[in-house]
Amino acid sequence: MNLFTTALGAARRAPSTPLVARFDGAVDGFFGRRLRGRPAWDRVMYAASAAGEHSLVWLAIAGAEGWRARAPGRTLARAVVALGAESLLVNGAVKSVFRRPRPAAGKPRPHYLRQPLSSSFPSGHASAAFFAAALLRDSPLGPAYYALAVVVASSRVHVRIHHGSDVVAGALLGACMGEAARRAFPVLSRRP
Repeated sequence: MNLFTTALGAARRAPSTPLVARFDGAVDGFFGRRLRGRPAWDRVMYAASAAGEHSLVWLAIAGAEGWRARAPGRTLARAVVALGAESLLVNGAVKSVFRRPRPAAGKPRPHYLRQPLSSSFPSGHASAAFFAAALLRDSPLGPAYYALAVVVASSRVHVRIHHGSDVVAGALLGACMGEAARRAFPVLSRRP
């Protein structure tokens, strides 16, 4: 067995260590005891999860920020390209390394939710949310975008589509990629 095969095998097993399992159990237990099953929280979390599908909420925000910066077409085009590249990398390349099963739903879900077929690790919703928040952080509403990113990312645990560690890994990956992309390819820029 060569070094690459050994490293790939270790990477695929990483999300299932005992420490990660305890963390995931604690996070799921918190949502189960405190939030999941409460109608108001269920509506908010299912809506946040749906809004994060295909980065629709982030593209809408980028479009609105473009109007504010008087560069709507450019801002939206840059956001589409940046979020598309992030999605290809995370949902294509990174997820293909891991074959982590998604959490079992347990009982019927109170609201409709699209069931993804890809690996659970890392969370693409969390990655896109923190990537977009980093791209948009120079806006006066930057802190609100990070707050929305937290809601979208945590909604994936609430609706039992991701484990807590999937969300943390996705958020960290998205935030790091977003900072790099923000410097190299600024989404918010005023017309010259």
